[in-house]
Parts: sequence; structure tokens; C-alpha cells
Amino acid sequence: MNLFGLLALTLLPILCLGAKKPSFVGTFEDYHVKSQSSAPLRLDDASYDDLTAIPRNYSVVVLLTALEARFGCQLCREFQPEWDLLGRSWAKGDRHGDSRTLLGTLDFADGKGTFQKLMLQTAPIFLLFPPTTGQNAKPDGQPIRYDFTAGPQSAEQVVGWISRYLPDGHKPAIQRPLNYVRIITVTTTLLGIVSFLSVAYPYILPVIQNRNLWAGISLITILLFTSGHMFNHIRKVPYVAGNGQGGISYFAGGFSNQFGMETQIVAAMYGTLSFATIALALRVPRMSDPKKQQLAVFIWGGVMFNLKAALGVIRA
Repeated sequence: MNLFGLLALTLLPILCLGAKKPSFVGTFEDYHVKSQSSAPLRLDDASYDDLTAIPRNYSVVVLLTALEARFGCQLCREFQPEWDLLGRSWAKGDRHGDSRTLLGTLDFADGKGTFQKLMLQTAPIFLLFPPTTGQNAKPDGQPIRYDFTAGPQSAEQVVGWISRYLPDGHKPAIQRPLNYVRIITVTTTLLGIVSFLSVAYPYILPVIQNRNLWAGISLITILLFTSGHMFNHIRKVPYVAGNGQGGISYFAGGFSNQFGMETQIVAAMYGTLSFATIALALRVPRMSDPKKQQLAVFIWGGVMFNLKAALGVIRA
């Protein structure tokens, strides 16, 4: 008996040492349970240090922000609803903790010591702490930082950034609540449009079927494109330019240059030519007086001849 008792006393410290659990065991489970009732986790200096302590076998994403109005962080307040939505969606989609990831918020009012320790001068900032033990571990444990250089981010954009540093597998999707105000507004607007069209249909249909209306719209569109209107918008050409002698030049030299005023002049000339052609084709043949008809032919023919000559001079 004495021999067995001595052997038991010898092995007892070894068994106790083998049974001792790592310090991080239970930390994830405790905070994961808390996140199911309040997500993302609201942290302070103590909980931040506890959650990000080394070693850890889980990932932590912390938003360092300053929400109080006295800090003047407009970006922090604009992004907070998206972060809260992300936290709730993550907690709902990861009830069993399969992702081994926790989300937390550290406000400046609750974590001044942490802000001073990290020497942060701006907010909001994301810090992603990867695991230091287990699968996909990074032994150095240094956090990955994300700054809001492009302004407020959506919850989907933040999830995309977080997913890049997590192992492959299921990631909780963002579940946005139904926007009932928007649904009611869209439905009311559509019903109003349908009601208006049903009442105004007898008056609108003749306008839509008017050939002269569509001919005028087509003619204006053709004139805009043939005169170089799109060229002006693409190249951002000047309206006019100086001619080097104290005067103004309305026409640009060369075949790949033009001014804004030049476009308007050319469009007006093309429009007059179009009107002359339409008058000769439609109006003049309907005149009952032969002398007036002959006079109209000479007038519109002269207008077309002079404008064509002027266009030739401009091209030259």
C-alpha cells in the first residue's frame, strides 16, 4: 500500500499539469453566448484586452469608434447602423460559432486607455485579430487594420473585407429588414401612375401617334449629332477662342477641332436646310396660285443654294 501511495503522489502533479486547460479555452464560448443577446459586443478596456489576449484560437473584429456628438465624428455615426446590422446578421447566421469569429465595438468613451495605447488619432477604424493557435493561425498575432479612406461603407463591403482573412467556409449573410415605407411609397406611386394613365389615355394617345411630333424629335436629334454636339461634350471644347489679333474666332481650323459656337451655327444652317427641303416637298406643291408657287420655289431654292455654299466655305 505504501508503494502504491508513493506512486500516486508522484504522478499527481503530472496529471494535474496535463489536465490544465489553456487560458483562452472558454473565452470564445463566453463571449459568443453574450453576442447572441447583444451583437456586436460592446467592449471596454478590460474586455478588449481579455478578448484580444494571446494566445487565442479565434478571430476578433473590433470597430474602434467615437459616437458621442462632442467628438464630432460624423462618419462614425453614419456607419454605426450598418455595423449594428452586420453584428445582428452575423450573430443570427452563426449561432453555433462555426466561424470562430467575434465582432465587437470599442467606443472612445469606454476605451480611452486602448485608444491611447494604440496611439489612434482618427476614427472609425477596424482591427481584425487573427487566431494565434490552431488552424489558420498567425503566431505574431498582429491585427490587420482597415481605415475608412473611401467614406462610409456598407455592411456587405465590410463582410467582404472580413471574409478575405477568414478560412474558407460558410459566412453569415447580411439580412436587411424590410423597408415598409419604401414598399408603401413604391406601391402608391405605381397605383397613381396607372390611375393617371387610365384617365389621360384618350388625350395622350393622339399625341403619341402624331407623326409630325416624332418627325420633329427625329430631326432635332439628327441635327444635334450631325453638328458635333456630342463631340463638344466628350472633348470639352471652348465656346469661342481668340484669333491672335484681338478678335474672336468662331470656327476652329483643321478637321479634328471645333468650337461650341461653331456647332450652334452649323446646327442652325442644317436646320434651315431641313426646313427648306420640307417646305419644297410638302408646302409648295399644295399652293393653288402658280405665281406664288413659282416664287416659293425660287426663294427656298435660293436659301438652299446659299447655305450649301456657306457650308462649303466653312469646310474649306
